[in-house]
Amino acid sequence: MWLLPVPPRARPRSRRGRPAPAPAPSAAAEPGCTGRGHRERRRDREHRRDREYRGGTMICGRKARPAAEQPRSPPEGSGGPRRPGRALKKMGLTEDEDVQRMLRGSLLWKIKSRGGPRERLFRLQEDGVTVCFEGGFRRARSQQSFSVMHIEAVREGRQSEGLRQHGAAFPEGHCFTLVFKGKRKNLDLAARGEEDARHWVQGLAKLMGRLQAMSQPEKLDHWIHGVLQRADRNKDNKMSFREVKSMLRMINIDMDDVYAYKLFKECDRSGNERLEGREVEEFCRRLLRRPELEELFGRYSGEDRVLSAEELRDFLRDQGEDASLRQAHAIIRTYELNEKARQQDLMMLDGFMMYLLSAAGDILNQEHTKVHQDMSQPLCHYFISSSHNTYLTRNQIGGTSSTEAYVRALMAGCRCVELDCWEGSDGEPIVYHGHTLTSKILFRDVIESIRDYAFKQSPYPVILSLENHCGLEQQATMARHMKAILGDMLLTQPLEGQDPHDLPSPEQLKGKVLVKGKKLPETWHEPQGVTSLLDHEEEEEEEEEEEEEKLQERSSRRSLQSLQEIKPLQAKDASQVAPELSAVVVYCQAVPFPGLAHALQHPRPCEMSSFSERKARKLIKEAGPALVRYNARQLSRIYPLGLKMNSSNYNPQEMWNVGCQLVALNFQTPGYEMDLNAGRFLGNGCCGYVLKPPCLRSPPGEGPRRLALHIRVITAQQLPKLNREKGSSIVDPFVRVEIHGVPADCSKQQTHHKLNNGFNPRWEETLSFQLRAPELALVRFVVEDYDSTSCNDFVGQFTLPLASMREGGCVPTPLRPRGQGDGPLPPAQPLSLSPGYRHIHLLSKDGASLSPATLFVHVRCKNL
Repeated sequence: MWLLPVPPRARPRSRRGRPAPAPAPSAAAEPGCTGRGHRERRRDREHRRDREYRGGTMICGRKARPAAEQPRSPPEGSGGPRRPGRALKKMGLTEDEDVQRMLRGSLLWKIKSRGGPRERLFRLQEDGVTVCFEGGFRRARSQQSFSVMHIEAVREGRQSEGLRQHGAAFPEGHCFTLVFKGKRKNLDLAARGEEDARHWVQGLAKLMGRLQAMSQPEKLDHWIHGVLQRADRNKDNKMSFREVKSMLRMINIDMDDVYAYKLFKECDRSGNERLEGREVEEFCRRLLRRPELEELFGRYSGEDRVLSAEELRDFLRDQGEDASLRQAHAIIRTYELNEKARQQDLMMLDGFMMYLLSAAGDILNQEHTKVHQDMSQPLCHYFISSSHNTYLTRNQIGGTSSTEAYVRALMAGCRCVELDCWEGSDGEPIVYHGHTLTSKILFRDVIESIRDYAFKQSPYPVILSLENHCGLEQQATMARHMKAILGDMLLTQPLEGQDPHDLPSPEQLKGKVLVKGKKLPETWHEPQGVTSLLDHEEEEEEEEEEEEEKLQERSSRRSLQSLQEIKPLQAKDASQVAPELSAVVVYCQAVPFPGLAHALQHPRPCEMSSFSERKARKLIKEAGPALVRYNARQLSRIYPLGLKMNSSNYNPQEMWNVGCQLVALNFQTPGYEMDLNAGRFLGNGCCGYVLKPPCLRSPPGEGPRRLALHIRVITAQQLPKLNREKGSSIVDPFVRVEIHGVPADCSKQQTHHKLNNGFNPRWEETLSFQLRAPELALVRFVVEDYDSTSCNDFVGQFTLPLASMREGGCVPTPLRPRGQGDGPLPPAQPLSLSPGYRHIHLLSKDGASLSPATLFVHVRCKNL
């Protein structure tokens, strides 16, 4: 994704056996050069590429250069910046000193764990989004790039694990880290001086801020002009028809040559077979037309093609929005681009499109992007975002352990992280996956990362799930580290005024870190510190089930026989609990599961048990209703089977269906399971806590209302190109809508595929579903590239709770008034029946934005 090679010049094979169109000749090639010899053409290409590199304009592609060649220094002082592009002008950053320095380029050291630091020339391109740098490719050098839009954060100084471990040779003021969205690793950098580092940190922050503030139409405009710039091979700011055809392939559309040339000629006002200036603007405007929105606009505006405030009110009423004239006037003032129309309270087509592409037209209810649920109920009444083997960045056999994995999980809203603690050297406990080849990190470093990032994304409590293999001495060290590093964040005593045997609420525990672990009995008194737990064998049979499965994994795989010799340093007294560690366990005491019958007769809310996915499924099958009642009073944690070498996940929905709160997943493993997890916690401000439906909080409750859901898939826009190396590769997209909920509701339907159009495919197909428990349902929209001979390729997806869909699918959740305790909940409210036109912003496999890629749908629901 990040390394964009030059497309092959040989005619590519077509996927799925369809005839592939011959690639267009290079736009930079001279006319009439086809008769020259191979060596001459090759020499010309090399000269051309060298010129492009020196000008800093080559955005993608690999170029071999001698390994001994040193990076050229950027011009200092007298060397002026390259000409700013149109994008930077629109962002108002053409004269910005920091951006000017980035355009000139800087020599920055890449700090890596392997191979030592490497100095590379980093340079911002004229599109204001792409940063190119020279990377190593075996013995050659290659041009690599990344997008500013994919940066999540910029950290100044040595604020990453990589820089702390490998950047000591560079002054802290010279260092900074780029943290990317999704699964891409951090980029640790060091500049030659503090001034250069400051320019890059400040410049990137400005660019990120401007890009984030862009509306969807502005992002689209920015994107299309970035494509145009890449297609303009000879950089003369003019577009020949060959360059236009190249651009169309870049944006994932296989347009008929006759139609494309007709569109080109209509915009070529000068008649010189080149588009420039306003002609390019006109071409882009025609290309980005949205016929389906024009039709919708015309339905309400009538023949004059202008919406009055009254007509806009009619549209809002049909959308199920606030349909007052006052609201219509406010929308016109906010989104209408034409000053004269705005003064007369009128809305033109561009303003209408601006409104539908804004957050107001998003399928996600914008009220749910903030904490909107009652946060004063006991912890057991919430689904809690939870991570398994949080320290891993890859698989659990030979993957890398990193404190950065904790940072990413916490910044993704995770509220329960796992620490596998083992005996370390020099008296320092370590965290890693025992019995495997995974690398080790210090327990102390993990706690420091948790301190720094626990409450940046969410103010609600973080639970540390400790899997302890340390002896008494290092257990005491763990307790000392947590107290010293976390300070007042660490909860060490029951809350004042709260019954110590009842679970407090997320609201009461704001800003607190809780420890889940074993605890000594309250009446325990050991004169000489010998602290073994009673009934050890019975407890370990249940509590260490996860570890047994990991050992089975080792012995059952021939390919991993070498791991049998790996013996993690586990102390002989690891089964005992140090008083210091026991003292920091307050509300989350880990105990063996006593059985449902005993637990329901003698509930102990502050005790919690862990279940493997296999054991959880068995309980659901044998005693589902009883498990729901258990989870209404106590916390339960579910974790993946240890037999999964590749750290794959299980379907969390079946665990949520019975009210399990801490459904732990491998956050480092993308897939539909993590899509569901992200969708579940998308609502309530992504705070990591979601209030369970009434039927799971006070069972048995009033049954949920059944409904019919109808989703009309209308169009998609600007779907990403899957095979960038093959210019002729165009996707054949289709849309699948999946319902994930109780077993009776789970289903999926899909549209037909559209041939050779990833730019603006149109389906107009309605997919219908019936739901018995809508409050538990998640809706997943998936776009795939159809393939008749092999598996379809993933393009993008978006998942959200049905209860968080705008209007046409909104399921209001009744809230218990504060202080009402365990009394009856208000009855379920009727569902909104209003239809709605909505845009869906697609995400990649690892959860990063695919902007500007969207789906346009119409949602309607009806009570049954």
